[in-house]
Amino acid sequence: MKVETLRWVSGARPRLEMIDQRILPRKFVTCSYSPREAAAGVARAIRDMVVRGAPAIGVAAAYGMALQGLQSQALAPTRFQAALDKGEAALAASRPTAVNLAWALAKVRAVINAHRGTPPELATKLVKLAQRMHAQDIAINRAMGKHGATLIPQGAQVLTHCNAGALATAGYGTALGVIRAARKQISHVWVDETRPFLQGARLTAWELIQEKIPCTLITDNMSAHFMARGQVDAVIVGADRVAANGDVANKIGTYALALLARAHKIPFYVAAPISTLDANCPDGSAIPIEERSREEVIGHAGVVWAPRDVKVAHPAFDVTPARLVTALITERGVMHKPSRAKLKPWLAGE
Repeated sequence: MKVETLRWVSGARPRLEMIDQRILPRKFVTCSYSPREAAAGVARAIRDMVVRGAPAIGVAAAYGMALQGLQSQALAPTRFQAALDKGEAALAASRPTAVNLAWALAKVRAVINAHRGTPPELATKLVKLAQRMHAQDIAINRAMGKHGATLIPQGAQVLTHCNAGALATAGYGTALGVIRAARKQISHVWVDETRPFLQGARLTAWELIQEKIPCTLITDNMSAHFMARGQVDAVIVGADRVAANGDVANKIGTYALALLARAHKIPFYVAAPISTLDANCPDGSAIPIEERSREEVIGHAGVVWAPRDVKVAHPAFDVTPARLVTALITERGVMHKPSRAKLKPWLAGE
């Protein structure tokens, strides 16, 4: 199966199409964003979780800037630049934790700053840049999958959290990309439902079923039970940001899984592209943690199961210390026991 999380349509009516991940698997709906919606529309899609997952958010932001360029290309150069600045600001503010968003916008900004031609020429450049980033993300995920597959023993049962699959990227996936690449070795996948937004139950389980990879859905608080029974051989998760010392920000609940894996002597692997590494973030304490809506905690899909007046805390991510990470899997290879010293060359682009 080829999951097209994002799809660019060229021609007389250019547009970005994205799978609406809020309503999967009940419905398969594609949302369309034209130059009329531009960056503001894509920023709203990111904020509202139409599209989610750090790599997918980064590619979506690049397309958002391309749409902004197409919308504004008839303006005078000064007004054109102002429109691009406004679009960039809207996208940058959409979600704070995933560093791929800022990484993608920095790539776009570099092209904008280096451009010396007309607004229409720049608009075309931004479209081509977004398309190139889209293709590169898929290639990166496939490379990650190959590297990660070398860590998985024959007959392994693995556990994954949230959705780090094709739906979280431009295609193929990070953690789920490793599972795809190692499908001949993997006998079974345990899928954490991932409260409160249920990305595991709704999205990861859906992807695995499409590809006929054996899987079982469990609630988040069942993981220790199956680890204790010897039914988990490895934990594989994605990441939204990796600090310079190797601390990892990922979906809330990841830290607990890392602690459980350590207690049961199970390897804990993090699959993330180099773009997720943040040289400007010294450690996990500096990673901004997004607080999301109380509505996502007290119920789901219009069904409310908690008292309306109850106080709610909803950090969408937590930080797993580097000491709990067995290995970091990237497109450049596998880094065992990631640390500041080991990550330094990668952060410097060496």
